[in-house]
Amino acid sequence: MGKIIAKNVVTRRKGYLYYVDGAGNVCEAMMARGGRRKKATKKTTKRKVAKKRR
Repeated sequence: MGKIIAKNVVTRRKGYLYYVDGAGNVCEAMMARGGRRKKATKKTTKRKVAKKRR
């Protein structure tokens, strides 16, 4: 379990992950799903065509 050393030292931005690396530096990485909204994509489905019986 980690310890809180200082609060409100880094200005945090939405969609980013903050961590302390091995050298003791605070690092910022963009989260894979956070921050931006994705554009709505159109979903197309193929209809099955009924075959006529003879």
